[in-house]
Amino acid sequence: MDLRVFTEPQQGATYDDLLRVARAAEDLGFGGFFRSDHYLHMSGDGGSGPTDAWTTLAGLARDTSTIRLGTLVTSATFRLPGPLAVQVAGVDQMSGGRVELGLGAGWFEQEHRAYGIPFPALGERFDRLEEQLAVITGLWSTPPGETFSHQGSHYPVVDSPALAKPVQDGGVPIIVGGAGKRRTPALAARYAAEFNAAFQSASASGELFERVRAACAAIGRDGDALVFSAAQVVVLGEDEATLRRRAAAIGREVDELRTNGLAGSADEIVDRIGAFAEVGASRLYLQVLDLSDLDQLEEIADRVQTQL
Repeated sequence: MDLRVFTEPQQGATYDDLLRVARAAEDLGFGGFFRSDHYLHMSGDGGSGPTDAWTTLAGLARDTSTIRLGTLVTSATFRLPGPLAVQVAGVDQMSGGRVELGLGAGWFEQEHRAYGIPFPALGERFDRLEEQLAVITGLWSTPPGETFSHQGSHYPVVDSPALAKPVQDGGVPIIVGGAGKRRTPALAARYAAEFNAAFQSASASGELFERVRAACAAIGRDGDALVFSAAQVVVLGEDEATLRRRAAAIGREVDELRTNGLAGSADEIVDRIGAFAEVGASRLYLQVLDLSDLDQLEEIADRVQTQL
């Protein structure tokens, strides 16, 4: 199981906070450092306020060496697909080919209002997401010296030189996720290198994976070509006092975390991870909410990662 660290900087984190965690994750052997793409805290005042996802990833691309970097997930409502393709390709170049793009339709209406970002109805947001995926992958896959055009109702593109190009062959890997029954699996089957089931039980994640596999079969794609992943909040503690302390630090209760996340001793967490492996997940994003607790990251690496 490939374990990656997943952070929520909109809750209040500076670039230096993110860099400390990213470097620790790299030194401890985690497979990736990922961050959310939000401009508004989910509760409280957000502390130091939000940071832009791709601005910080550009910095991390230069300030780390080996760990993979990306978003889980970039909101399609925030950026136009052409400039986003250029932006992500540039960060991929800066990192030496270590970037991945999670892309979703966007969901947090309040942050759109707070920063003057249009928030269309759900159906239109999915339409825009589908077009963004078509434009971004089309730009990256256009051979050098040729141009790319896209006849779309939201993002028409005419004779683009399709630059800049990512370092990675075939473009930056794209992650699609969500619990949609029809459009989400179809988009994953068509465009994604990875499908992510975020904050679902192991059994529910398995059902989502099967929908994506069925969507792949419907278009003649091998479902085994995709990586299937999950995302879960994590709180590790070998005793109840440590668990309660770490749960309180993120405003959660231990019993709730045991039900809705990965909480408990290392052995308990390994068992829970095993349930995700049984339904087909080969990668797990560990949502780490207390970015000041680097000891917990080290304990996860020493006591959980070594057992997988």
